[in-house]
Amino acid sequence: MNMKGIVKDAMMLFLITLIAGALLGAVHEVTLEPIAKAQQEAANATYREVFPEAANFVATDELTAAVADTAEEISAQGFGSVTVDGAMEAQDGSGNLLGYLITATSKEGYGGDVQISVGISADGTLTGIGFLSLNETAGLGMNADTPGFKDQFVGKPTADTFEVTKTEATADNQVQAISGATITSSAVTGALNAAAYFVNNCIAQ
Repeated sequence: MNMKGIVKDAMMLFLITLIAGALLGAVHEVTLEPIAKAQQEAANATYREVFPEAANFVATDELTAAVADTAEEISAQGFGSVTVDGAMEAQDGSGNLLGYLITATSKEGYGGDVQISVGISADGTLTGIGFLSLNETAGLGMNADTPGFKDQFVGKPTADTFEVTKTEATADNQVQAISGATITSSAVTGALNAAAYFVNNCIAQ
């Protein structure tokens, strides 16, 4: 093949690569918004599950600042490798404060990060938990996202640190572990403890 043919082939390959890259970029831009919208709708559904009495969830400047300012404090509490990722006020239809919705993550799940949404009423009672990220073993850790596990949190006070027990819970601060999934149970409980600590100690009330 002569030099002219080589240059021609190289130019053709370059053009094909350029066009393919442009098309991939266009597809990415087109799908980006629908994906983000679907993710937000899924999160909103979880929020409503966690705090069913709330009509609105509002992120305030004060709560956003508190999340950033207390990161080191929370990591030092012994709840494991956990973070509080976000906080919102749970409000009724008139804008009155009902409590808080906290997003927290444990990096100690069996299959990766476990991110939960936690509802805590103004009097310090858990209204529920929901999952924003859960990639545990099917039939074991994934059972965390079932009423049998989640419902045991509803109505419990957040004044004391929660602990996992492999037997039936006999105290308000005990969480019965999922059978065969103690690691997942502990990860959820660690994230829950971080959320409760944040509400009880890091928000000006």
